[in-house]
Amino acid sequence: MLTSHRFDSTISESTLSPSTQQLWYGGNIPPQQLVHYFNDRFENEHLPGYRPFILENGLVSGIFGPFRISSAFSPVRHANNLEALTGHIAQITVTPVDNYLQETQSSPSGTLLTDVIARPADFQSIISLDRLNRTVHMLNYLSLSQLGGTLFLDVDPRHVLGVEQNHGAYFEEIILKCGLQTKNITISLSINSFYASHHAQLLHGLNNYRQHGYQIALNIGSLFSTPGLQNLIDKAAPNYLRINAPDKQVNNFSPEAWLKTVKSLQQNQVTHDGQIIFERVTDREQANLVDSAKINWVQGDYYDKLETDHLRCL
Repeated sequence: MLTSHRFDSTISESTLSPSTQQLWYGGNIPPQQLVHYFNDRFENEHLPGYRPFILENGLVSGIFGPFRISSAFSPVRHANNLEALTGHIAQITVTPVDNYLQETQSSPSGTLLTDVIARPADFQSIISLDRLNRTVHMLNYLSLSQLGGTLFLDVDPRHVLGVEQNHGAYFEEIILKCGLQTKNITISLSINSFYASHHAQLLHGLNNYRQHGYQIALNIGSLFSTPGLQNLIDKAAPNYLRINAPDKQVNNFSPEAWLKTVKSLQQNQVTHDGQIIFERVTDREQANLVDSAKINWVQGDYYDKLETDHLRCL
């Protein structure tokens, strides 16, 4: 199992030497060469034969037992100019792996995903899976990086809790290898009531990420399901708040109450030059709430379709 073969950086994440950073930073390295490099790296950090990354048809994926995990990117658009992007949200795609690929992988990959699910308190398994996912996303993002903006990468809060110091240093190596910079990466944490009320360690980790140049986002989902949220937002001062479009089917949903809460969060964000992103917008009614709240940045099928229809009319 992967948990028996830990990274050397379990407690404090490692850093590159200046000479290595200079060698890779800003380079134009062929994707296959990058995939080969990261396979070598993961094999050295785990077990001989553990080479999880595959490049096929220009897309990088990672193999976890019977699963093949890759990337999809959802654009974050300006509500009043859908061609203007502030970045992309990386999302995981999962498909079955064919028998040949499964047989070519060493045993650690066969238990990695199931270990993380079965033993959620095993921080090292979570950290290892999180790192592999982010490596896949970074390699796939290279074709979009010329569009500029930021890449939003979800990080499991348990990853932040499982590393005691120097958060982000390990991933900084990956970013530099890909010729990018940490300032174009936004570390995004999904916050529930447990993490909102036990936030001291999370704030320590987020500050570490900031010291390495990353931006920070809090994905708070529903506005009304996270007690202690305001206190965490005040202390974290995130660059972005990610808010889901409200479910109008929820009992007693009130657009007026929702708008009042959003406006309060907007005022809080303005104090530290932060932004709000309104996500998962699927219909005109939800978009009307965006207009009423004067939210600039949006994401969702509704806006993707509008932009597609606009391009078809050109």
